[in-house]
Amino acid sequence: MRRTMCHRGSVTESENNLMDVRIVELHPLRVASILGYGIEPEMLAWNKLFDWASARHLFDQPHRLFGFNNPSPSVGTPQYGYEVWITVDETVQPDGTAEIKQFGGGKYAVTRVVGVDNIAPTWQEFVKWREGSAYQQAAHQWLEEHIRVGAGVAPEEMVLDLYMPIK
Repeated sequence: MRRTMCHRGSVTESENNLMDVRIVELHPLRVASILGYGIEPEMLAWNKLFDWASARHLFDQPHRLFGFNNPSPSVGTPQYGYEVWITVDETVQPDGTAEIKQFGGGKYAVTRVVGVDNIAPTWQEFVKWREGSAYQQAAHQWLEEHIRVGAGVAPEEMVLDLYMPIK
């Protein structure tokens, strides 16, 4: 079954198989980017982003939050990187903490996950979904959009949308 719906300004299709998957066209974004590197780089990156964005009152404006491994984990080392993005307008400039990037957007399959412990298994199931679908993997960036996160949100209550690049 396919249905058309509106998701953050993009026309999407919903694929009803074993997962709830939406097909979206993510429009180009201007983002501030901050990188964390270590054994638990997600928290390093998010803490840096939170401090940086709070000082600039960016959370008072409409924004979206994305993250992804950069560089990805590799065999033999517990350290890896995690890059976080907050969408920004043209008034926000780069500095010693944040780099400004233009993300080109692209076509994505998107599914939602609740709870930190469910992120990796959901990505694995999502990849299997794509392998059984008519879609192929594309080269643009894989993303995790952070929908419900922050102070006061327990890890098991965090909500993320996983964006898998497709063509």
